[in-house]
Parts: sequence; structure tokens; C-alpha cells
Amino acid sequence: MDGYPEEYYQFFIHFNEGDFYTCHDLLEEMWLTDKSNLFLKGLLQMSVALYHYSYGNLKGARSMMLAGRKYIQPYRPSHWGIDLEKTSQFMENCLLIIPQVPDKVPYEMTKDLPRLPLLILYLESS
Repeated sequence: MDGYPEEYYQFFIHFNEGDFYTCHDLLEEMWLTDKSNLFLKGLLQMSVALYHYSYGNLKGARSMMLAGRKYIQPYRPSHWGIDLEKTSQFMENCLLIIPQVPDKVPYEMTKDLPRLPLLILYLESS
């Protein structure tokens, strides 16, 4: 496979391993070279949302997931080898599950938060 930045391939590995902090770093590195790429910004914000959720920042998780969903909409149904219909549905489902209140929970209580659905990302052939 060729045509995508190396960081993009690494993003898939880290996303599927649940390492959302590293996903943020990889996507941000690519996005900073082309800030008009709102597709990358959408994936970046989805990753940040999942990271926020993992440590109990519910307000941050909700706001980043909403923003990420907004940014990927124009690229549907698929872009850069990602099924954005499935990704958008995942984001919708997360938004339904992430508690509206409180804004945050102590890290020790994150294990009591509702589990978010699982999304496995992979490059689809064109």
C-alpha cells in the first residue's frame, strides 16, 4: 500500500489497541501540515474524545466527539480508505452513551462508566 503518510498507518494500529493519546499525536502531526484537512481533524477529535472518556473527562469527551462527528460529515460515505458511515454511527452511539452529567468523574470511578462500543478501523480497498 502506498499513498498515505506513515503516521496514518500507525494511527490504525494505535486506535485498534485503544492507545488514543498516541492517535492524537499521530493525527495532529499530519493535520498540522494541512490544517484544511477537516477529515484528519475529525479523526483527531474522535481520538481525543475517547482519550478524555478514558480518564473521566465527560464534558471534554462529549464536546470533542460532537466536533469530530461534524468534521467528518462532508467526507461520507468513505474517505482515505475509512468507512465513514460506520465511523459516524460509532460516534453517534458514543454520544448516546456518554453521560450528560456530571462533567467529570474521578479517575478511580472511570471503571464504573458505561462501556463505549468498539470500533475497529481498517483501510478498505478502493
